[in-house]
Amino acid sequence: MLTLKQVSFHYGKDGPEILRDVDLSFGRGEFVAVTGRNGSGKTTITRLLTGLEKPTAGQVLYDGQDVTQEDAAARSRFIGYVFQQPDRQMFMSTVWEEVGFGPYQQGKRGAELDAVVDEAMKRADVYRFADAYPRTLSRGDQQRIAIASALAMHTEYIVLDEPTSGQDGREKKRLSALMAQMKDAGITVILVTHDMDIVAGECTRVVVIADHRVAFDGVPEKLFSEGRPEAWGLACPASVRLGRSLPGAPYCKDMAAFCEMYRKAREGQ
Repeated sequence: MLTLKQVSFHYGKDGPEILRDVDLSFGRGEFVAVTGRNGSGKTTITRLLTGLEKPTAGQVLYDGQDVTQEDAAARSRFIGYVFQQPDRQMFMSTVWEEVGFGPYQQGKRGAELDAVVDEAMKRADVYRFADAYPRTLSRGDQQRIAIASALAMHTEYIVLDEPTSGQDGREKKRLSALMAQMKDAGITVILVTHDMDIVAGECTRVVVIADHRVAFDGVPEKLFSEGRPEAWGLACPASVRLGRSLPGAPYCKDMAAFCEMYRKAREGQ
């Protein structure tokens, strides 16, 4: 379990308040979206989890152990981070070296290092780029390389910051499939996003940050069916809106679900 306990945060001594008394936990194998308006503090949440920022008050706990003062390098033993611009975290000459950097720092060498790097690149579908220079590849490929780097460290949690922004449909599908595979393997995926189609269709849980606090924490169906996403600046997915027009107003998490409910409604006429 990874936990923020009564965490508050502001930038600088007299900077504006970003978060106030936040209590939030992430269990193993969840696929969690963290969302909210621009500037709401959702990215700050993940930076606090990974050690890129330290809370002004409160604690960060990992399996009950206080890791508040640990930096990002120390926390990399259990959590990985994929930046919105992944090329900014890449500095090795080849993809193989990039993916192998973390496990090498952990002390892996020779056949053991080869095995973990090869497996991670295959899982992330970047093995064919092993000898390529990471910064020359597409953003989608760079994201999967960053994910492979985390997988090679046998991470338990992985944070992705707005991974689908600017991506075409094909890249989004590939990334969604990879995130689902990680969840099925027991890795907790924490997704900072404004993409409500991903939230509704893929995530098992959604956290909304508003007014410096956790405004909502629950399953996507409850957010879009019973919550007030528009009040928090969140768009309602087209499949959910269309589902409301059908008899009984069923919740349709994606267009495939809507088409199935529409077919049933037509057959019932």
